[in-house]
Amino acid sequence: MNHDRLNPSPDDAITDAAAQWCMRLHADDCTAAEREAFARWLAADPRHAEEYQAMLEIWQTADLLPRNATVVDFNPPSRQAARVRNWRPLASAAAIALAVLPLAGWMGWEQGWLPNHYQHFEASDRMQTVELSDGSTVQLNLNTELTYLNFKDQRQVTLKRGEAFFKVQHDSAHPFIVHAGRGQTRVTGTQFNVWKYQDQVKVTLVEGSVLVSSDGSAGGYRLGPGMQASYHKGDFEPQLAQSDDYGNALAWRNGKLVLDNLSLEQALPVINRYLDAPLLLADASTGRIRISGIYNTREVGRLVNNLPKVLPVYLTRSKDGSTVLNRISPPPDKG
Repeated sequence: MNHDRLNPSPDDAITDAAAQWCMRLHADDCTAAEREAFARWLAADPRHAEEYQAMLEIWQTADLLPRNATVVDFNPPSRQAARVRNWRPLASAAAIALAVLPLAGWMGWEQGWLPNHYQHFEASDRMQTVELSDGSTVQLNLNTELTYLNFKDQRQVTLKRGEAFFKVQHDSAHPFIVHAGRGQTRVTGTQFNVWKYQDQVKVTLVEGSVLVSSDGSAGGYRLGPGMQASYHKGDFEPQLAQSDDYGNALAWRNGKLVLDNLSLEQALPVINRYLDAPLLLADASTGRIRISGIYNTREVGRLVNNLPKVLPVYLTRSKDGSTVLNRISPPPDKG
């Protein structure tokens, strides 16, 4: 954590300024003149908006901003896939010390309030394998985004969307926690998969053990290898399942989507993960139709167009332009 504050680099100065702006703009007494000055600072250098956006993510994830913080609108820069940012705690701490209280910034790392590393990864049109600052590796599926924060007493990942396979470096004193949807998965060192679509989450354990909890569960549930836990908004507790063959859930790592005798109601959240716009069901009867097959994750759009060829369905458009699956009614019984 050595950092030379006597001769700060230009990047350190931008980091410090971004931290100060983050606190001032979210303070109740922030003035119109300060907001105008912030706009000028943003316009002065493209790096300023990038640093401010990254600082916002760190502080929001670490829950450092005031609860009644006012949202500040600005146009953040477009992100490149798998962008990585490493933050030195003393640089951020010094900035916070200037913006809030002297002791608060310097004690941030020691008290577990501030991370010493922040990384952001985003995979859009291709899978990627990335390494976290603790040595853990993560394989990202298509259309996946996550952030990583390393605190003194724990490691935190937030899976914002998509799917990821984790190989976590063992550290019993420094647990690894994945936040996804309305729950979390807590481990010290293991291999597991987390899938997230909208407010649905499924955790599949390959090796070791994990503790899965949702918002409604008290202490969480420990999974063994081959077990799965799923939850979504409104669930009081995660739903557990044992699978002798969890290969289907991990087939995406080889670019495959496996649908093994699933109802369309079950299959659509998995299919929609790979579509720009979600495929909808016309009614519950359509959702009960079952589907099987192995498909290329890059060609799921083609699968949608081919569904009427393999299932008793036809496609229509809703008023908002969404594609809708409709069941073909069987002919009336003439007998």
